[in-house]
Amino acid sequence: MTQTTANDPTPRWRELDARHHMHPFTDSRALAGEGSRIVTRADGVHFWDSEGNRFLDGMAGLWNVNVGYGRASIADAVHRQLLELPFYNTFFKSATPPSVELSKILADLTPKGMDHVFYASSGSEANDTIVRMVRHYWNLKGRPEKKIFISREFAYHGSTMASASLGGMTAMHEQADLPLPGFVHVTPPYWYRYGGEMSPAEFGLAAARAVEEKILDLGAENIAAFIGEPVQGAGGVIVPPETYWPEIQRICRKHDVLLVTDEVICGFGRTGDWFGADTFGIEPDLMAIAKGLTSGYLPLSAVVLGERLTEELIDAGGEFNHGFTYSGHPACCAAAIENIRIMKDENLIERARESIGPYFQGRLRELADHPLVGEVRGIGMIAAVELSMDKATRRNFPNEGRVGIQCRDHCLSRGLMVRAVRDSLVLSPALVLTRSQADEIVEILRAALDSTLAERGDRA
Repeated sequence: MTQTTANDPTPRWRELDARHHMHPFTDSRALAGEGSRIVTRADGVHFWDSEGNRFLDGMAGLWNVNVGYGRASIADAVHRQLLELPFYNTFFKSATPPSVELSKILADLTPKGMDHVFYASSGSEANDTIVRMVRHYWNLKGRPEKKIFISREFAYHGSTMASASLGGMTAMHEQADLPLPGFVHVTPPYWYRYGGEMSPAEFGLAAARAVEEKILDLGAENIAAFIGEPVQGAGGVIVPPETYWPEIQRICRKHDVLLVTDEVICGFGRTGDWFGADTFGIEPDLMAIAKGLTSGYLPLSAVVLGERLTEELIDAGGEFNHGFTYSGHPACCAAAIENIRIMKDENLIERARESIGPYFQGRLRELADHPLVGEVRGIGMIAAVELSMDKATRRNFPNEGRVGIQCRDHCLSRGLMVRAVRDSLVLSPALVLTRSQADEIVEILRAALDSTLAERGDRA
């Protein structure tokens, strides 16, 4: 690592950060003792810190910088919009050209029948909005008893009170007395952890039927919706067996339960299609989108409504008493429009599906022979390398999470940013990743695994 000099502003930034800045999902006291990494610039798939260290960003920011850093045309589009109209709201029976144009673009990109868009600023806000929409929908239908949402363990749907309740992260629940009433969770389609002696196909059906069992247990007349990420991202890149989503869809239709896909991570090319729903053949009633919508250049999210919701909420529902100051912010919408143009013009979706995605996944799977690696899984440009104490039995390490962090730190020391989720290393690099950069990721991962093994990471 680069040494600081007398003229380096890093110590002051770290001091101010520790004194005034509370970070998300962080032990702030521990971070104050260690000192934050101060990220100062980025280009392509790399970022640099204030001490001059360069990192290959294996996480594309936070799953979101799909077109890579340094896209001047997005900055230019935002600049033009800020000069012409920096802000106007979408209340007061008003709209702006970027919010209107983006809505048409999204209606064309999303699955058939999903033709209306409601804007927010984050995935959390989008999923919070979905809770409001779904409950309002069933009230309008004269079914006010249908209030319960079914989600999965290890699901992540955001950090507001409602979206965290949708999620299945127990650590989040414990700190805020969650979930709120009306939110329940079932086994995820996580074959490596829960599949036992079943084949992945068998387990996919079993995991889907856990949803049906919950519906029958609580009464279909009380269930409002099932929500799921096509691939569970922050929960450890849980890729469902191919049998899972068709069965989920059948169950939801049979029991008159709305089907919601959370596309915050999976959308905009991450799975090799525009949306995870396309990849897995899902026909959702509602979709939450964010992150890759602008590639993180500005905050923007949306809920996309299918015909069933549109007919009730828009055609018959009257005023919808919900919204945000920044719903449809014109500069954010301008960023999204330019971001989507780049993805289309550079064929980044096709590239993720047919070229760099298969190459990236193939190279990662070469790590499966390592003594610490239990499973490599992924699709498109999202993947996980799960570490195991015993490959044959798929046994977890004691003190789960320690070995994953240990290996992640070895990656960071070699200039690769990855994320540790329990004892899995998860990756979601930009769709513009090159083959040589994919090779570099795998080389660093193998070296980090070797260093972790040498430190006897299998001991408690």
